[in-house]
Amino acid sequence: MEEKKLLPRERIFAGELSKLSVEELICVILGRGTAKKSVFELSKEIAGLLEKKSRMPSMEELLKVKGLGLAKSAQILACLELSGRFMLGTRDEAISSPAELMPLLSFLKHSSQENFVLITLNGGNKVINIHVITVGTANSAPIHPREAFAKAIEDRAVAVVFAHNHPSGNHEPSMEDLVLTQKLSKAGNILQIPVLDHLVISSSGFTSIKTKWREYFE
Repeated sequence: MEEKKLLPRERIFAGELSKLSVEELICVILGRGTAKKSVFELSKEIAGLLEKKSRMPSMEELLKVKGLGLAKSAQILACLELSGRFMLGTRDEAISSPAELMPLLSFLKHSSQENFVLITLNGGNKVINIHVITVGTANSAPIHPREAFAKAIEDRAVAVVFAHNHPSGNHEPSMEDLVLTQKLSKAGNILQIPVLDHLVISSSGFTSIKTKWREYFE
């Protein structure tokens, strides 16, 4: 006799939450489909939309999925927002390279404004939180060391990584970026919260200033 395939919710009851696909997780969130589209069809379309996004989708974007009304769109957005607010600090893996931070910073890739971001780390090099410190113009996000480390002190961080995006698509740091890195590194040394790296991110990739310009951290 062929074994019955468990539904997504039943797989969670069976302790298989981490094994569910994105589509299956969305199925559980939605609960049911519509008269014209099953929950599985809806979930597949939403998963396809999310996989193409580098940031939180808007309500307008979700409503373009036929059969997904205001209520279900709100459910999806609420789940994404909740996970972003509370689950980041439960990340169990220690960060050992800049590339491992990229999934957490993907929202910067296509931003039309320059954002300056602080990543706080605990003693095990695990992410405590990610803070957007400033949001600037298309080519500038002014930052002062005092502002940069305020959240790090609140988080009781042992170390930090800074990151900012270049909306132009070029992820090579400017001279201003290098000078700022040096100032932040010196401030971190005084506060005994070392700056492990400063990442420059764009739609075409990222650059680790620590990897190429280590002298600005000394």
